[in-house]
Amino acid sequence: MNVGERLKMARRMAGLSQRALAERAGVSAMAVSKYERGINVPGSDVLIRLAQALGVKVEYLLRPVTVSLSAPAYRRRSTLRKKDERAILERTRDWLERYLDVESLLGDVPAFTWPDIDRRVAELKEVEQIALRLRQAWNLGLDPIDNLVEILETQGIKVGMVDGVDDFDALTMWANDAIPIIVVKRDVPGDRQRFDLAHELGHLLLDVAHGVDEEKAAYRFAAAFLAPAPVARVELGHHRNTLSLYELHLLKHKYGLSMQAWVYRARDLGIISASTAERLFRKFRREGWHRREPGDQIPSEQPGRMKRLVLRALAEDVISRSRAAELVGMPLHQFCDQEAQQHAGFSPDICR
Repeated sequence: MNVGERLKMARRMAGLSQRALAERAGVSAMAVSKYERGINVPGSDVLIRLAQALGVKVEYLLRPVTVSLSAPAYRRRSTLRKKDERAILERTRDWLERYLDVESLLGDVPAFTWPDIDRRVAELKEVEQIALRLRQAWNLGLDPIDNLVEILETQGIKVGMVDGVDDFDALTMWANDAIPIIVVKRDVPGDRQRFDLAHELGHLLLDVAHGVDEEKAAYRFAAAFLAPAPVARVELGHHRNTLSLYELHLLKHKYGLSMQAWVYRARDLGIISASTAERLFRKFRREGWHRREPGDQIPSEQPGRMKRLVLRALAEDVISRSRAAELVGMPLHQFCDQEAQQHAGFSPDICR
């Protein structure tokens, strides 16, 4: 790994062209091109200017890459700009390198394996049983899942968040051919985020036969995993002529599954007819609720394992404060401000 490859990654992460980076750093575009191709190596002064222009530390540009990423599979990709796609991938790589780094420092590197269950899907209805089998293998029972991010990370699946990229919902990929990754958009309503996570889990898990629509299988899995069929029938009954909107709102908050997803769930399980579901969907579209559902929203979940590992390493004097800042990807004062804001003024010991 040379500086040029890392420079290209940082530039893509920042969403800059070679010319834009050259202008910011006070060098020529040709020089940037030669640095990235490994023809020339920037001197220390230029390296500092490049790092400042990219908003990274010089150490980042000198750090070897330890993560290889598979081709990503997107929930929604058709309108995603190439520049944004590259930024997402490089931000993912940077976050994952830091995550794996702190794991290795503590010797806490969980191995990932799928449970020994039948994951083959020859027809869509089989997804229901696969969702139940996975819940059983992960000892989740049939109760609502309080924190889906924590469940996934406990099982060895790395969950990352990407800030404000238009036309992006979620993606899955593998790191170093062994670590499953799910990346979702940050700060979306919790019910949408949880569905995206469960949907991407479906893409990772399901072995879909030729001729079966993989997207429909992942959608069905997401709903079945968050609200298993036996539970849905207990909550809604076996046959309904209609569904109360407020009833759907209460179920949304109990299971973290959107009101519209509950309508789909009732239709797919034969609890309501297709015409009843379409009538409800028309009301959602008419009221604008298909974009933002009525009532109070479910807050989004945040990954916590990596943060806890960094705090543990710092408390045990495995790392310094400056190394901790590098691993969390921000100055410690900013990290402390975020934690205090999230936890009503209470923040880690390093902040006091």
